[in-house]
Amino acid sequence: MPDVFTKIALQHYLVVGTIMFGVGLIGFMCRRNLIIMFLCSELMFQGVAIHFVAFGAYWHKLSGQAFVIFILALAAAEAALALAIIVLLFRQKQTVDSQAFRELRG
Repeated sequence: MPDVFTKIALQHYLVVGTIMFGVGLIGFMCRRNLIIMFLCSELMFQGVAIHFVAFGAYWHKLSGQAFVIFILALAAAEAALALAIIVLLFRQKQTVDSQAFRELRG
């Protein structure tokens, strides 16, 4: 089988990453559930990570992969913090609807 059929072009990776980012952005803007909003932000992170890896592989540089490691570390820290905040908010109001938390008082 020729190498042309086994190689995926840069544009394919960019389209997949853009679709992932777009779905995450639309989901984040349209949904009111805090957990869904959190998952959509993670989807946006992964879409950007695909772009970094694709450009790094295209230019034969390791900087794209280094940025992805940074993004994954940032996403792990964000996941721990966001889930802790969601659990605390759920204990306070018994819901994860973002509209219920518009006005928080100490």
